[in-house]
Amino acid sequence: MSSASSAYRPLLPPPLALLLSFPVALFTIALFTDITYLQTAEVQWTNFSSWLIVGALVFGGVALAWSLILAIRWRGARLYALLLVLAWIAGLVNAFQHSRDAWSSVGTTGLILSILSAAFAIAASWLAHGAKWEIAR
Repeated sequence: MSSASSAYRPLLPPPLALLLSFPVALFTIALFTDITYLQTAEVQWTNFSSWLIVGALVFGGVALAWSLILAIRWRGARLYALLLVLAWIAGLVNAFQHSRDAWSSVGTTGLILSILSAAFAIAASWLAHGAKWEIAR
């Protein structure tokens, strides 16, 4: 065996890595805009959060579909796909939560959902970029 075969090789093909970067960034920024809204009570911050969450769901949905295809081939991709499913579901519920008016759009529930969706997306990205996975047989 050559040392090249044991070199670090990320799981994700470059297009999927690019797609995954959007939900990670957008869910995280939505969390920060939620926190900013809770500090300032300026309603425009909830609008920012809503749009950021929708963008994360769009790109996250494409990344999720790709991850489900990868989960068929790689064992470790199943956990990655599960984390993306959890991030997407938490984000979808969060989008519905943010469609409410003013304080009730964020509040405790919206903040917790933002934390969960950002945490799941970050965990999926960390797992995908750091794992060496075996091909399923």
